[in-house]
Amino acid sequence: MITNDGHRLAFHVTQGNGHTIVLDSGGGEDSSQWKDLVPKLHAETGATVITYDRAGLGKSDVVPGAWKVESAVSDLKSGLAQLGVTKNVTLVSHSQAGEIASYFARDNPKMLSGAVLVDANLPPFFTDEEIPRLVAASQPQVDAAKKDPDKPENRQIISTAEGFSPAHKAFHKVTWPDAVPATVIVSEKTPLDGSPADAQRWRDAAATFAQDGPNRTLVTAKGSSHEVPKDRPDLVLKEIEDMAATRH
Repeated sequence: MITNDGHRLAFHVTQGNGHTIVLDSGGGEDSSQWKDLVPKLHAETGATVITYDRAGLGKSDVVPGAWKVESAVSDLKSGLAQLGVTKNVTLVSHSQAGEIASYFARDNPKMLSGAVLVDANLPPFFTDEEIPRLVAASQPQVDAAKKDPDKPENRQIISTAEGFSPAHKAFHKVTWPDAVPATVIVSEKTPLDGSPADAQRWRDAAATFAQDGPNRTLVTAKGSSHEVPKDRPDLVLKEIEDMAATRH
């Protein structure tokens, strides 16, 4: 357990050699999302592998109010610092964790040797046209979550919805540093499978992000839903191993 800004967070460490792989879960997911991948990654790479529970999830303390990406970035950086991890990090981020990765990479490029963004939220997707569509589409889910607000995944849905529009207008302007290589895995079905137009925008945003800087690679997870770590663990494992091997 580490403490940051008055709350405690659970970090899970599988100790290895000189470099570190950090796995950051998707929205509403805790560190258990990666439980099957951790031993394989450790065995194949020899790296230290770290997972953690973001605030309000798993064994970490609840932080009331709207979800703020700045707080999540602070939690991750502080946790790694308290564990003595300050460089040679390969960051692996699924879904909502792509927002954390984008701000983290922008502010701490020297800590990262590379990133694998797994069907991740990426800045090009959150246009002025797309944000209202997402708010409208998610409203039934938010209303349903409010009926059982203490359930961790519901709490996450509610807190993410608070301030969603201004937060994602800001996120749209975030730039990824050229110094940090990135592999972008995009699912075939995307998280917006019910809307062909939005699903195509998601795929286009991933392609745009991959093209916008050096050392970025786009990989399509064929046949996969948004839950790529569950549907295509083989692909995720391979891309993490390749990134770690290339950078170390």
